[in-house]
Amino acid sequence: MPDPFAQPWSQLPPAAACAVRGVLTDIDDTLTTAGAITPEALQALADLRTAGIPVIAITGRPMGWSEPFAAAWPVDAIVAENGAVALFRESNGAVALFRDGAQLRTEYAQSKSVRAHNARRLREVAARVLREVPGATLAQDSAGRVTDIAVDHAEFAQLAPAQVEQVAALMRSEGMTASVSSIHINGWFGAHDKLSGARWIVCRLFNRDIDAELALWVYVGDSTNDQAMFGHFPLSVGVANLLQFKNVLSVWPAYITEGERGSGFAEVARTLIQARA
Repeated sequence: MPDPFAQPWSQLPPAAACAVRGVLTDIDDTLTTAGAITPEALQALADLRTAGIPVIAITGRPMGWSEPFAAAWPVDAIVAENGAVALFRESNGAVALFRDGAQLRTEYAQSKSVRAHNARRLREVAARVLREVPGATLAQDSAGRVTDIAVDHAEFAQLAPAQVEQVAALMRSEGMTASVSSIHINGWFGAHDKLSGARWIVCRLFNRDIDAELALWVYVGDSTNDQAMFGHFPLSVGVANLLQFKNVLSVWPAYITEGERGSGFAEVARTLIQARA
């Protein structure tokens, strides 16, 4: 049953659905199940592209993990590492050539010198976490990270809630921003986050100010680290598995889907596409 703080997605007014200009979405447990995108969610992305509705994925996953999906999925961009790195295709970009003839461009929210300065600090904090928190392990995708560290708490390892909070508190004590997703505890130096990443990429790709058209963008997420986005976007949506965090959420989305994970995302897509039919 949906929480009383969030309306069923099926109750979205048709006029609001028709006015939507784009979709922002989390990846893990929003598009994916057990780490892989579902066929239903992949088809939903393709259908949104056909309908002319841009989709930008915003994730805590690393740049290296995100690269092949930014190239292969029908999305306009992936903003990785919680707003730090943007990956998108453009005809005259530079970095890597893919079979469709487009190149994948990589841009960073922080300068090269700042990233180099932070690299040593990130290694030091990671070592401290592993030393001081029993059972803590770095995420298996850590090799692809360039601006943050991630500790696994629910993907391939399990940490108790008290341990998760201990890791996050340690990161904050070192001056980091800490964010807990459905699978990882991420920590980074800098003021960037999912919201700043959304502002950056929408301006970069479409020359538009997302804050001037908040009611025209949908945000879809699944976890406690989506709360800032839920609170910012009037058309925020939680896929149904968000309800597993109902006892710790302080900011709810405006809507919640009937389906979980990729099925919930496909539900969002169907509503937006049907509104344009």
